[in-house]
Amino acid sequence: MNMGKTLFLTLLLLSSIFTIAASRKRSSSSSHKKSNLDWWCNRTPHPAPCKFYMRQSHYNHYHRLKHRTEFRSILLNLALDQALLMQKHAHTLQNSNTTMKQQTVFGDCLKLYDNTVFHLNRTIQGLKYHQTRNCSDFDAQTWLSTALTNIVTCKKWANAMKIPGLTDSSCPSNNVSEIISNTLAVNSVFLKYQKNHLTEDYTEAAFPSWFSATDRRLLQSSGVKANLVVARDGSGHFRTVQGAIDAAARRRSKTRFVIHVKKGVYRENIEVDKTNDNIMLVGDGMRNTFIASGRSVQQGYTTYSSATAGIDGPHFIARDITFMNTAGPLKGQAVALRSASDLSVFYRCSIIGYQDTLMAHAQRQFYRGCYIYGTVDFIFGNAAVVFQNSVILVRRPNNGQANMITAQGRGDPFQNTGISFHNCQIRAAPDLKPVVNKYNTFLGRPWQQYSRVVVMKTYIDSLVSPMGWSPWGNTNFAQSTLYYGEYKNFGPGSSTKNRVRWPGYHVLTSPAQATPFTVNSLLAGGTWLPATGVPFTAGL
Repeated sequence: MNMGKTLFLTLLLLSSIFTIAASRKRSSSSSHKKSNLDWWCNRTPHPAPCKFYMRQSHYNHYHRLKHRTEFRSILLNLALDQALLMQKHAHTLQNSNTTMKQQTVFGDCLKLYDNTVFHLNRTIQGLKYHQTRNCSDFDAQTWLSTALTNIVTCKKWANAMKIPGLTDSSCPSNNVSEIISNTLAVNSVFLKYQKNHLTEDYTEAAFPSWFSATDRRLLQSSGVKANLVVARDGSGHFRTVQGAIDAAARRRSKTRFVIHVKKGVYRENIEVDKTNDNIMLVGDGMRNTFIASGRSVQQGYTTYSSATAGIDGPHFIARDITFMNTAGPLKGQAVALRSASDLSVFYRCSIIGYQDTLMAHAQRQFYRGCYIYGTVDFIFGNAAVVFQNSVILVRRPNNGQANMITAQGRGDPFQNTGISFHNCQIRAAPDLKPVVNKYNTFLGRPWQQYSRVVVMKTYIDSLVSPMGWSPWGNTNFAQSTLYYGEYKNFGPGSSTKNRVRWPGYHVLTSPAQATPFTVNSLLAGGTWLPATGVPFTAGL
Protein backbone atom coordinates (compact mmCIF):
# COMPACT_ATOMS: atom_id res chain seq x y z
CA MET A 1 0.00 0.00 0.00
CA ASN A 2 1.44 3.37 -0.92
CA MET A 3 1.93 6.16 1.61
CA GLY A 4 -0.96 8.27 0.27
CA LYS A 5 -3.46 5.44 0.78
CA THR A 6 -2.01 4.57 4.21
CA LEU A 7 -2.29 8.18 5.37
CA PHE A 8 -5.84 8.46 4.02
CA LEU A 9 -6.93 5.31 5.85
CA THR A 10 -5.25 6.50 9.04
CA LEU A 11 -7.08 9.83 8.82
CA LEU A 12 -10.33 8.01 8.10
CA LEU A 13 -9.80 5.73 11.10
CA LEU A 14 -8.97 8.64 13.39
CA SER A 15 -11.97 10.58 12.14
CA SER A 16 -14.27 7.60 12.71
CA ILE A 17 -12.88 6.95 16.18
CA PHE A 18 -13.23 10.56 17.28
CA THR A 19 -16.73 10.79 15.83
CA ILE A 20 -17.81 7.64 17.65
CA ALA A 21 -16.21 8.92 20.86
CA ALA A 22 -18.01 12.24 20.58
CA SER A 23 -21.37 10.55 20.22
CA ARG A 24 -21.03 7.96 23.00
CA LYS A 25 -23.27 8.39 26.00
CA ARG A 26 -22.19 7.81 29.56
CA SER A 27 -23.41 4.36 30.41
CA SER A 28 -23.41 4.54 34.21
CA SER A 29 -23.04 6.94 37.10
CA SER A 30 -19.54 5.61 37.83
CA SER A 31 -18.42 6.40 34.29
CA HIS A 32 -19.31 10.04 34.96
CA LYS A 33 -16.38 10.22 37.34
CA LYS A 34 -13.94 8.02 35.49
CA SER A 35 -11.59 9.66 32.98
CA ASN A 36 -11.51 8.26 29.45
CA LEU A 37 -8.17 9.93 28.62
CA ASP A 38 -6.43 6.54 28.31
CA TRP A 39 -8.93 5.56 25.63
CA TRP A 40 -8.14 8.73 23.66
CA CYS A 41 -4.38 8.30 24.17
CA ASN A 42 -4.54 4.78 22.73
CA ARG A 43 -5.65 6.32 19.42
CA THR A 44 -2.52 8.48 19.06
CA PRO A 45 0.85 7.54 17.51
CA HIS A 46 2.56 7.74 20.95
CA PRO A 47 0.13 6.54 23.64
CA ALA A 48 2.67 5.94 26.44
CA PRO A 49 3.77 9.56 27.10
CA CYS A 50 0.19 10.69 26.52
CA LYS A 51 -1.12 8.41 29.29
CA PHE A 52 1.75 9.17 31.65
CA TYR A 53 1.29 12.93 31.59
CA MET A 54 -2.49 12.81 31.43
CA ARG A 55 -2.48 11.04 34.79
CA GLN A 56 -0.72 13.97 36.43
CA SER A 57 -2.80 15.96 38.91
CA HIS A 58 -2.76 19.00 36.64
CA TYR A 59 -5.06 17.18 34.21
CA ASN A 60 -7.24 15.31 36.74
CA HIS A 61 -10.14 17.72 36.31
CA TYR A 62 -10.67 16.33 32.81
CA HIS A 63 -13.12 13.42 33.07
CA ARG A 64 -15.28 12.20 30.25
CA LEU A 65 -14.25 14.00 27.07
CA LYS A 66 -17.13 14.67 24.74
CA HIS A 67 -15.30 15.90 21.67
CA ARG A 68 -11.88 15.79 20.04
CA THR A 69 -11.55 19.57 20.46
CA GLU A 70 -11.22 18.97 24.20
CA PHE A 71 -8.56 16.34 23.65
CA ARG A 72 -6.66 18.61 21.25
CA SER A 73 -6.77 21.40 23.82
CA ILE A 74 -5.38 19.12 26.53
CA LEU A 75 -2.59 17.90 24.25
CA LEU A 76 -1.64 21.45 23.27
CA ASN A 77 -1.40 22.59 26.87
CA LEU A 78 0.52 19.45 27.78
CA ALA A 79 2.95 20.12 24.91
CA LEU A 80 3.45 23.69 26.12
CA ASP A 81 4.05 22.58 29.72
CA GLN A 82 6.69 20.10 28.61
CA ALA A 83 8.23 22.59 26.16
CA LEU A 84 8.71 25.07 29.00
CA LEU A 85 10.45 22.36 31.03
CA MET A 86 12.60 21.54 27.99
CA GLN A 87 13.53 25.20 27.64
CA LYS A 88 14.37 25.52 31.36
CA HIS A 89 16.43 22.32 31.27
CA ALA A 90 18.49 23.62 28.34
CA HIS A 91 19.21 26.89 30.15
CA THR A 92 20.63 24.98 33.14
CA LEU A 93 23.14 23.28 30.82
CA GLN A 94 24.12 26.41 28.90
CA ASN A 95 27.44 27.04 30.64
CA SER A 96 28.58 23.41 30.84
CA ASN A 97 30.08 23.25 27.35
CA THR A 98 33.50 24.49 26.39
CA THR A 99 34.14 24.12 22.68
CA MET A 100 33.00 26.71 20.17
CA LYS A 101 30.89 24.14 18.34
CA GLN A 102 29.16 23.05 21.55
CA GLN A 103 28.41 26.65 22.46
CA THR A 104 27.08 27.27 18.95
CA VAL A 105 24.81 24.22 19.16
CA PHE A 106 23.49 25.42 22.50
CA GLY A 107 22.83 28.86 21.08
CA ASP A 108 20.87 27.29 18.23
CA CYS A 109 18.90 25.02 20.58
CA LEU A 110 17.96 27.81 22.97
CA LYS A 111 16.63 29.85 20.04
CA LEU A 112 14.80 26.87 18.53
CA TYR A 113 13.27 25.91 21.88
CA ASP A 114 12.15 29.51 22.37
CA ASN A 115 10.55 29.41 18.92
CA THR A 116 8.82 26.13 19.81
CA VAL A 117 7.27 27.71 22.90
CA PHE A 118 6.24 30.71 20.79
CA HIS A 119 4.48 28.56 18.18
CA LEU A 120 2.71 26.40 20.75
CA ASN A 121 1.47 29.54 22.51
CA ARG A 122 0.18 31.10 19.30
CA THR A 123 -1.60 27.84 18.40
CA ILE A 124 -3.28 27.63 21.81
CA GLN A 125 -4.34 31.27 21.68
CA GLY A 126 -5.42 31.06 18.05
CA LEU A 127 -7.61 28.00 18.53
CA LYS A 128 -9.01 29.44 21.76
CA TYR A 129 -10.50 32.25 19.67
CA HIS A 130 -11.14 29.97 16.70
CA GLN A 131 -14.50 31.52 15.89
CA THR A 132 -12.90 34.95 15.36
CA ARG A 133 -10.73 33.34 12.65
CA ASN A 134 -7.49 34.07 14.49
CA CYS A 135 -6.26 30.63 13.54
CA SER A 136 -7.48 28.04 11.08
CA ASP A 137 -6.89 24.33 11.53
CA PHE A 138 -4.39 24.59 8.68
CA ASP A 139 -2.55 27.36 10.56
CA ALA A 140 -2.45 25.13 13.64
CA GLN A 141 -1.01 22.24 11.64
CA THR A 142 1.63 24.56 10.18
CA TRP A 143 2.69 25.96 13.56
CA LEU A 144 2.72 22.52 15.18
CA SER A 145 4.82 21.23 12.28
CA THR A 146 7.22 24.11 12.89
CA ALA A 147 7.41 23.42 16.63
CA LEU A 148 8.36 19.80 15.93
CA THR A 149 10.86 20.76 13.22
CA ASN A 150 12.63 23.12 15.65
CA ILE A 151 13.22 20.29 18.13
CA VAL A 152 14.44 17.91 15.42
CA THR A 153 16.90 20.55 14.16
CA CYS A 154 18.35 20.94 17.66
CA LYS A 155 18.58 17.19 18.21
CA LYS A 156 20.45 16.65 14.96
CA TRP A 157 23.38 18.79 16.04
CA ALA A 158 23.23 17.78 19.71
CA ASN A 159 23.53 14.13 18.65
CA ALA A 160 26.37 14.93 16.27
CA MET A 161 28.26 16.71 19.07
CA LYS A 162 27.24 14.14 21.72
CA ILE A 163 26.18 16.91 24.06
CA PRO A 164 25.03 15.43 27.40
CA GLY A 165 21.68 16.66 28.59
CA LEU A 166 20.33 17.27 25.09
CA THR A 167 20.67 13.72 23.77
CA ASP A 168 20.01 11.25 26.62
CA SER A 169 16.68 9.56 27.22
CA SER A 170 15.82 11.87 30.13
CA CYS A 171 15.89 14.98 27.95
CA PRO A 172 12.44 16.65 28.00
CA SER A 173 12.62 17.26 24.26
CA ASN A 174 11.89 13.57 23.69
CA ASN A 175 8.55 13.96 25.47
CA VAL A 176 7.72 17.20 23.68
CA SER A 177 8.38 15.66 20.25
CA GLU A 178 6.02 12.77 20.89
CA ILE A 179 3.28 14.96 22.38
CA ILE A 180 3.45 17.37 19.43
CA SER A 181 3.33 14.38 17.08
CA ASN A 182 0.15 13.23 18.84
CA THR A 183 -1.34 16.71 18.52
CA LEU A 184 -0.54 16.80 14.80
CA ALA A 185 -2.37 13.49 14.35
CA VAL A 186 -5.44 14.72 16.26
CA ASN A 187 -5.51 18.12 14.53
CA SER A 188 -5.23 16.47 11.12
CA VAL A 189 -8.77 15.19 11.55
CA PHE A 190 -9.99 18.80 11.55
CA LEU A 191 -8.35 19.66 8.28
CA LYS A 192 -10.72 20.00 5.37
CA TYR A 193 -8.88 20.83 2.19
CA GLN A 194 -10.94 23.05 -0.05
CA LYS A 195 -10.77 22.64 -3.77
CA ASN A 196 -9.72 26.09 -4.89
CA HIS A 197 -9.38 26.69 -8.60
CA LEU A 198 -7.44 28.95 -10.87
CA THR A 199 -7.84 30.06 -14.45
CA GLU A 200 -4.88 29.38 -16.69
CA ASP A 201 -4.27 33.11 -17.24
CA TYR A 202 -4.29 33.94 -13.53
CA THR A 203 -1.78 31.19 -12.75
CA GLU A 204 0.89 32.97 -14.77
CA ALA A 205 0.74 36.21 -12.82
CA ALA A 206 -0.50 35.25 -9.36
CA PHE A 207 0.90 36.20 -5.98
CA PRO A 208 -0.29 34.47 -2.81
CA SER A 209 -3.72 35.62 -1.71
CA TRP A 210 -2.60 36.51 1.80
CA PHE A 211 -0.92 39.62 0.37
CA SER A 212 -2.93 42.80 0.37
CA ALA A 213 -3.36 44.88 -2.76
CA THR A 214 -0.78 47.28 -1.31
CA ASP A 215 1.77 44.48 -0.93
CA ARG A 216 1.20 43.35 -4.49
CA ARG A 217 1.79 46.89 -5.75
CA LEU A 218 4.97 47.05 -3.70
CA LEU A 219 6.21 43.83 -5.27
CA GLN A 220 5.48 45.00 -8.79
CA SER A 221 6.28 48.71 -8.54
CA SER A 222 9.62 50.04 -9.78
CA GLY A 223 9.51 52.93 -7.35
CA VAL A 224 8.89 51.87 -3.76
CA LYS A 225 8.55 54.40 -0.97
CA ALA A 226 10.86 53.13 1.75
CA ASN A 227 10.59 53.67 5.48
CA LEU A 228 14.37 53.35 5.79
CA VAL A 229 17.25 53.37 3.30
CA VAL A 230 20.47 51.39 3.64
CA ALA A 231 23.52 52.62 1.70
CA ARG A 232 27.17 51.67 2.10
CA ASP A 233 28.29 55.17 1.16
CA GLY A 234 26.39 56.78 4.03
CA SER A 235 23.71 58.40 1.86
CA GLY A 236 20.91 56.47 3.63
CA HIS A 237 19.71 56.06 7.19
CA PHE A 238 22.04 53.11 7.86
CA ARG A 239 25.21 51.63 6.42
CA THR A 240 24.23 48.07 7.38
CA VAL A 241 21.12 46.05 6.65
CA GLN A 242 20.98 44.71 10.21
CA GLY A 243 20.96 48.24 11.59
CA ALA A 244 17.79 49.00 9.64
CA ILE A 245 16.20 45.67 10.66
CA ASP A 246 16.92 46.39 14.33
CA ALA A 247 15.40 49.86 14.01
CA ALA A 248 12.29 48.36 12.41
CA ALA A 249 11.97 45.92 15.32
CA ARG A 250 11.55 48.86 17.73
CA ARG A 251 8.51 50.29 15.96
CA ARG A 252 5.19 50.11 17.79
CA SER A 253 2.98 49.26 14.83
CA LYS A 254 3.83 46.07 12.96
CA THR A 255 2.32 47.17 9.66
CA ARG A 256 4.33 46.72 6.47
CA PHE A 257 7.80 48.28 6.85
CA VAL A 258 9.92 48.75 3.72
CA ILE A 259 13.72 48.83 3.85
CA HIS A 260 15.41 49.89 0.60
CA VAL A 261 18.89 48.36 0.30
CA LYS A 262 20.82 50.34 -2.29
CA LYS A 263 23.25 48.91 -4.79
CA GLY A 264 26.34 47.37 -3.22
CA VAL A 265 27.80 44.33 -1.48
CA TYR A 266 26.86 44.21 2.21
CA ARG A 267 29.23 41.82 3.95
CA GLU A 268 27.23 40.92 7.02
CA ASN A 269 24.96 38.32 8.56
CA ILE A 270 21.39 39.42 9.12
CA GLU A 271 18.60 38.15 11.39
CA VAL A 272 14.89 39.02 11.35
CA ASP A 273 13.45 37.93 14.71
CA LYS A 274 10.17 36.01 15.01
CA THR A 275 8.47 39.09 16.52
CA ASN A 276 9.65 41.44 13.76
CA ASP A 277 6.60 41.14 11.53
CA ASN A 278 5.94 42.54 8.03
CA ILE A 279 9.50 43.43 7.00
CA MET A 280 10.15 44.01 3.30
CA LEU A 281 13.70 44.22 1.89
CA VAL A 282 13.90 45.82 -1.55
CA GLY A 283 17.18 45.85 -3.43
CA ASP A 284 18.24 47.53 -6.67
CA GLY A 285 18.20 44.23 -8.55
CA MET A 286 19.63 40.80 -7.91
CA ARG A 287 22.75 41.77 -9.92
CA ASN A 288 23.26 44.95 -7.95
CA THR A 289 22.36 44.40 -4.28
CA PHE A 290 24.13 41.59 -2.42
CA ILE A 291 24.05 40.47 1.20
CA ALA A 292 27.05 38.16 1.55
CA SER A 293 28.93 36.26 4.21
CA GLY A 294 31.17 33.19 4.35
CA ARG A 295 30.23 31.21 7.45
CA SER A 296 30.45 27.44 7.16
CA VAL A 297 30.32 24.25 9.21
CA GLN A 298 34.05 23.76 8.76
CA GLN A 299 34.61 27.06 10.54
CA GLY A 300 32.77 25.80 13.62
CA TYR A 301 29.23 26.92 12.86
CA THR A 302 26.23 24.64 12.61
CA THR A 303 24.33 24.48 9.34
CA TYR A 304 21.61 26.55 11.02
CA SER A 305 23.95 29.29 12.29
CA SER A 306 26.01 29.44 9.09
CA ALA A 307 23.22 31.33 7.31
CA THR A 308 24.05 34.69 5.76
CA ALA A 309 20.40 35.66 6.27
CA GLY A 310 18.17 34.12 8.94
CA ILE A 311 14.50 35.10 8.59
CA ASP A 312 11.97 34.18 11.30
CA GLY A 313 9.58 37.15 11.29
CA PRO A 314 6.26 36.35 9.56
CA HIS A 315 4.98 38.02 6.37
CA PHE A 316 8.53 38.75 5.21
CA ILE A 317 9.05 39.92 1.62
CA ALA A 318 12.32 40.21 -0.28
CA ARG A 319 12.51 41.69 -3.77
CA ASP A 320 15.35 42.32 -6.24
CA ILE A 321 18.15 41.18 -3.94
CA THR A 322 20.80 38.45 -3.73
CA PHE A 323 21.60 36.37 -0.65
CA MET A 324 25.00 34.74 -0.93
CA ASN A 325 27.28 32.45 1.05
CA THR A 326 30.85 32.93 -0.17
CA ALA A 327 32.45 30.01 1.75
CA GLY A 328 32.98 28.04 -1.47
CA PRO A 329 32.60 24.36 -2.34
CA LEU A 330 35.44 23.10 -0.09
CA LYS A 331 33.94 24.38 3.17
CA GLY A 332 30.98 21.98 3.27
CA GLN A 333 27.58 23.10 4.53
CA ALA A 334 27.23 26.86 4.17
CA VAL A 335 23.75 28.40 4.07
CA ALA A 336 22.99 31.58 2.11
CA LEU A 337 19.35 31.93 3.24
CA ARG A 338 17.57 30.30 6.16
CA SER A 339 13.87 31.06 6.36
CA ALA A 340 11.17 30.06 8.83
CA SER A 341 9.01 33.06 7.95
CA ASP A 342 5.35 32.15 7.71
CA LEU A 343 3.41 33.48 4.70
CA SER A 344 6.54 34.90 3.11
CA VAL A 345 7.54 35.76 -0.44
CA PHE A 346 10.89 35.98 -2.18
CA TYR A 347 10.40 37.71 -5.52
CA ARG A 348 13.12 38.17 -8.17
CA CYS A 349 15.83 37.12 -5.74
CA SER A 350 19.03 35.12 -6.19
CA ILE A 351 20.15 32.67 -3.53
CA ILE A 352 23.72 31.58 -4.18
CA GLY A 353 25.92 28.96 -2.50
CA TYR A 354 27.20 25.43 -2.90
CA GLN A 355 26.20 22.80 -0.31
CA ASP A 356 23.01 23.62 1.66
CA THR A 357 22.37 26.95 -0.08
CA LEU A 358 18.72 27.44 0.87
CA MET A 359 17.40 26.21 4.20
CA ALA A 360 13.63 26.44 3.80
CA HIS A 361 13.40 25.52 7.45
CA ALA A 362 9.71 25.79 8.32
CA GLN A 363 6.28 27.32 7.65
CA ARG A 364 4.74 28.58 4.38
CA GLN A 365 7.03 30.15 1.79
CA PHE A 366 6.57 31.26 -1.83
CA TYR A 367 9.40 31.95 -4.31
CA ARG A 368 8.61 33.61 -7.61
CA GLY A 369 11.04 34.47 -10.40
CA CYS A 370 14.06 33.48 -8.32
CA TYR A 371 17.45 31.94 -9.16
CA ILE A 372 18.81 29.33 -6.75
CA TYR A 373 22.38 28.04 -7.17
CA GLY A 374 24.01 25.09 -5.41
CA THR A 375 25.43 21.57 -5.36
CA VAL A 376 24.66 19.10 -2.52
CA ASP A 377 21.23 19.17 -0.83
CA PHE A 378 21.04 22.81 -1.78
CA ILE A 379 17.29 23.24 -1.26
CA PHE A 380 16.51 21.58 2.06
CA GLY A 381 14.44 21.88 5.23
CA ASN A 382 10.89 21.19 6.34
CA ALA A 383 8.86 24.16 5.13
CA ALA A 384 5.79 24.08 2.93
CA VAL A 385 7.41 25.82 -0.01
CA VAL A 386 6.47 26.45 -3.63
CA PHE A 387 8.90 27.67 -6.28
CA GLN A 388 7.14 29.19 -9.27
CA ASN A 389 8.68 30.43 -12.52
CA SER A 390 12.12 30.11 -10.93
CA VAL A 391 15.44 28.81 -12.27
CA ILE A 392 17.32 26.12 -10.36
CA LEU A 393 20.98 26.23 -11.36
CA VAL A 394 23.19 23.29 -10.43
CA ARG A 395 26.87 24.13 -9.91
CA ARG A 396 30.06 22.08 -10.12
CA PRO A 397 30.55 20.14 -6.88
CA ASN A 398 33.75 18.83 -5.34
CA ASN A 399 35.38 15.86 -7.05
CA GLY A 400 33.64 12.65 -6.06
CA GLN A 401 30.41 14.39 -5.09
CA ALA A 402 27.01 14.15 -6.73
CA ASN A 403 24.52 17.00 -6.88
CA MET A 404 21.28 16.67 -4.93
CA ILE A 405 18.84 19.48 -5.64
CA THR A 406 16.57 18.76 -2.65
CA ALA A 407 16.79 17.13 0.77
CA GLN A 408 13.33 17.60 2.23
CA GLY A 409 13.03 17.10 5.99
CA ARG A 410 9.49 15.95 6.76
CA GLY A 411 9.83 13.61 9.74
CA ASP A 412 6.20 13.10 10.73
CA PRO A 413 3.46 11.86 8.38
CA PHE A 414 1.02 14.52 9.63
CA GLN A 415 3.28 17.52 9.02
CA ASN A 416 1.76 19.61 6.20
CA THR A 417 5.13 20.32 4.60
CA GLY A 418 6.89 19.65 1.32
CA ILE A 419 8.77 21.18 -1.62
CA SER A 420 6.99 21.94 -4.89
CA PHE A 421 8.48 23.20 -8.16
CA HIS A 422 5.88 24.63 -10.53
CA ASN A 423 6.66 26.04 -13.99
CA CYS A 424 10.38 26.18 -13.19
CA GLN A 425 13.61 25.38 -15.02
CA ILE A 426 16.35 23.01 -13.84
CA ARG A 427 19.62 23.69 -15.64
CA ALA A 428 23.39 23.43 -15.30
CA ALA A 429 25.12 26.57 -14.04
CA PRO A 430 27.96 27.96 -16.21
CA ASP A 431 30.69 26.27 -14.14
CA LEU A 432 29.05 22.83 -14.48
CA LYS A 433 28.21 22.98 -18.19
CA PRO A 434 31.72 22.13 -19.52
CA VAL A 435 32.01 19.08 -17.22
CA VAL A 436 28.35 18.15 -16.83
CA ASN A 437 28.97 14.51 -17.80
CA LYS A 438 31.47 14.02 -14.96
CA TYR A 439 28.92 14.49 -12.19
CA ASN A 440 25.60 12.89 -11.39
CA THR A 441 22.72 15.22 -10.58
CA PHE A 442 19.50 14.12 -8.88
CA LEU A 443 16.23 15.88 -8.13
CA GLY A 444 16.56 14.93 -4.49
CA ARG A 445 17.21 12.39 -1.77
CA PRO A 446 15.29 11.56 1.43
CA TRP A 447 16.75 13.42 4.38
CA GLN A 448 13.90 12.32 6.67
CA GLN A 449 11.41 9.46 6.82
CA TYR A 450 8.49 11.21 5.10
CA SER A 451 10.39 13.43 2.67
CA ARG A 452 8.04 15.02 0.12
CA VAL A 453 8.98 16.72 -3.17
CA VAL A 454 6.96 17.22 -6.36
CA VAL A 455 8.17 18.67 -9.68
CA MET A 456 5.38 19.95 -11.96
CA LYS A 457 5.32 21.41 -15.46
CA THR A 458 9.03 22.15 -15.19
CA TYR A 459 11.81 22.12 -17.79
CA ILE A 460 14.42 19.53 -16.80
CA ASP A 461 17.69 19.65 -18.74
CA SER A 462 19.87 16.66 -19.56
CA LEU A 463 22.09 17.08 -16.48
CA VAL A 464 19.52 15.20 -14.33
CA SER A 465 20.23 11.47 -14.08
CA PRO A 466 17.70 9.15 -15.76
CA MET A 467 17.11 7.68 -12.26
CA GLY A 468 15.85 11.10 -11.21
CA TRP A 469 16.18 10.53 -7.46
CA SER A 470 19.01 9.29 -5.26
CA PRO A 471 18.89 6.91 -2.30
CA TRP A 472 20.24 8.12 1.04
CA GLY A 473 23.75 6.67 0.89
CA ASN A 474 23.79 2.94 0.22
CA THR A 475 20.51 2.29 2.00
CA ASN A 476 16.84 1.98 1.15
CA PHE A 477 15.96 4.49 3.86
CA ALA A 478 12.48 6.02 3.51
CA GLN A 479 11.89 4.66 0.02
CA SER A 480 8.47 3.32 0.97
CA THR A 481 7.40 6.25 3.18
CA LEU A 482 8.60 9.27 1.15
CA TYR A 483 6.50 10.94 -1.52
CA TYR A 484 8.32 12.01 -4.69
CA GLY A 485 6.26 12.95 -7.72
CA GLU A 486 6.63 14.29 -11.25
CA TYR A 487 3.85 15.81 -13.31
CA LYS A 488 3.92 16.91 -16.94
CA ASN A 489 7.58 17.95 -16.97
CA PHE A 490 9.45 18.46 -20.23
CA GLY A 491 12.98 18.73 -21.56
CA PRO A 492 15.74 16.16 -22.21
CA GLY A 493 15.99 15.11 -18.54
CA SER A 494 12.26 14.77 -17.91
CA SER A 495 11.61 11.22 -19.11
CA THR A 496 10.32 8.99 -16.31
CA LYS A 497 11.05 5.76 -18.20
CA ASN A 498 14.17 4.89 -16.21
CA ARG A 499 13.26 6.55 -12.92
CA VAL A 500 13.64 4.78 -9.57
CA ARG A 501 11.07 2.10 -8.79
CA TRP A 502 10.55 2.96 -5.15
CA PRO A 503 7.09 2.52 -3.57
CA GLY A 504 7.12 6.21 -2.65
CA TYR A 505 7.91 7.49 -6.15
CA HIS A 506 4.95 8.51 -8.31
CA VAL A 507 4.47 9.55 -11.90
CA LEU A 508 1.46 11.82 -11.56
CA THR A 509 -0.95 11.51 -14.43
CA SER A 510 -3.94 13.64 -13.46
CA PRO A 511 -4.55 17.17 -12.17
CA ALA A 512 -6.20 15.70 -9.06
CA GLN A 513 -2.91 14.04 -8.11
CA ALA A 514 -0.89 17.22 -8.64
CA THR A 515 -3.29 19.72 -7.07
CA PRO A 516 -2.20 19.11 -3.43
CA PHE A 517 1.19 20.62 -4.34
CA THR A 518 -0.05 23.91 -5.74
CA VAL A 519 0.13 27.22 -3.90
CA ASN A 520 -3.53 26.96 -2.92
CA SER A 521 -3.29 23.53 -1.35
CA LEU A 522 0.25 23.29 -0.01
CA LEU A 523 0.37 26.86 1.29
CA ALA A 524 -3.33 27.33 2.07
CA GLY A 525 -3.16 30.42 -0.09
CA GLY A 526 -6.90 31.02 -0.12
CA THR A 527 -9.16 31.54 -3.10
CA TRP A 528 -7.41 32.62 -6.30
CA LEU A 529 -10.21 32.24 -8.73
CA PRO A 530 -11.25 35.44 -10.53
CA ALA A 531 -14.96 36.03 -10.69
CA THR A 532 -15.36 34.69 -14.21
CA GLY A 533 -16.95 31.67 -15.80
CA VAL A 534 -13.75 30.71 -17.62
CA PRO A 535 -12.90 26.96 -17.43
CA PHE A 536 -10.01 26.20 -15.08
CA THR A 537 -8.06 23.49 -13.38
CA ALA A 538 -7.18 23.45 -9.68
CA GLY A 539 -3.99 25.41 -9.31
CA LEU A 540 -2.17 24.05 -12.31
